Amino acid sequence: MAEQTKVTTLEKVVIRFSGDSGDGMQLTGTIFSNLSAIFGNEISTFPDYPAEVRAPQGTLSGVSGFQVHLGSRKIFTPGDKADVLVAMNPAALKVNVKNLKDYLELFLADQRNKLNL
Repeated sequence: MAEQTKVTTLEKVVIRFSGDSGDGMQLTGTIFSNLSAIFGNEISTFPDYPAEVRAPQGTLSGVSGFQVHLGSRKIFTPGDKADVLVAMNPAALKVNVKNLKDYLELFLADQRNKLNL
């Protein structure tokens, strides 16, 4: 039996890419933003660099991010809390789970104990 895919059209959305420093989060966010603009969306971006220059891989202080707010109408800020989080590792999830909109936190609730969140 084929699965049905549900498509929802949104007027605006905040997406945050997050991973270790050196994982390419800035590049990923920039390419995603450029493509979104090419397709006619309005965008506002915010790169988030880690506090430590060369933190050990998988540590909380080495998490890097890139947030993009895109929509079909004028966008003036990069957004406060993310609708979508693309986390490349557990450290990125742990650092960013507090910056998700409430309904997404419920989706992650069953994973919190496994990831020690």
